[in-house]
Amino acid sequence: MNTKIVHSQTPVLLVGGGRCADAALTKALADTKCAVAADGGAAELLARGHMPDSVIGDMDSLSAELQAQLAPGVLQHIAEQDSTDFDKSLRHIEAPLVLAHGFLGARVDHQLAAFNVLVRRADRRCVLVGEDDIVLLCPPKLQLNLPKGLRFSLFPMTNLRGTSLGLRWPIDGIDFSPDTRIGTSNEVSGPVALEMVAPGMLLILPPEALDPVLDGLQSAPLTWPARAE
Repeated sequence: MNTKIVHSQTPVLLVGGGRCADAALTKALADTKCAVAADGGAAELLARGHMPDSVIGDMDSLSAELQAQLAPGVLQHIAEQDSTDFDKSLRHIEAPLVLAHGFLGARVDHQLAAFNVLVRRADRRCVLVGEDDIVLLCPPKLQLNLPKGLRFSLFPMTNLRGTSLGLRWPIDGIDFSPDTRIGTSNEVSGPVALEMVAPGMLLILPPEALDPVLDGLQSAPLTWPARAE
């Protein structure tokens, strides 16, 4: 089957099969014009009376009964097992932003797989939204208006450096690495400005930071400058 790319000029809601924060998902459905489900995430949308614009995945988590309820052309079956349904979905969405619900929660292995996809699909701007956290890949530059004292965590998925303003413990000059130095449990001390030399740093914040993050992403560049050889 030739899988269709979901094209949108506005943010896209992507719903997975994990736990979703009810109020946050309700707001996202109201704020977005296009809703895509990753495999079993279609059950959540159908239960809310919302027909997905597309359902992408290997369909091992969506019952035949629910598949039969989908509108013609909605189901996009990708049989290969070398990638997750989140990866399959994200790479088939072209939009300025993807709000991904249902990918954070009880399964740590699923969360780690989603973090891996955020880094490998750095060309797709995506924010994972959960009950206790939001997670995104730091763009090359990001400015955020966040309340003082807010929890602010950085986790490197590779070796890299960055600079910061507005953090209680600045990150300038630190060699980050997933097996040595990480940046969790920092704290906002003023208007935040981050710069990263390369993709690979995850930003982890409480859910109340979502709107400021979305505001900051509007003016943040997506591509990193070429690195000197």
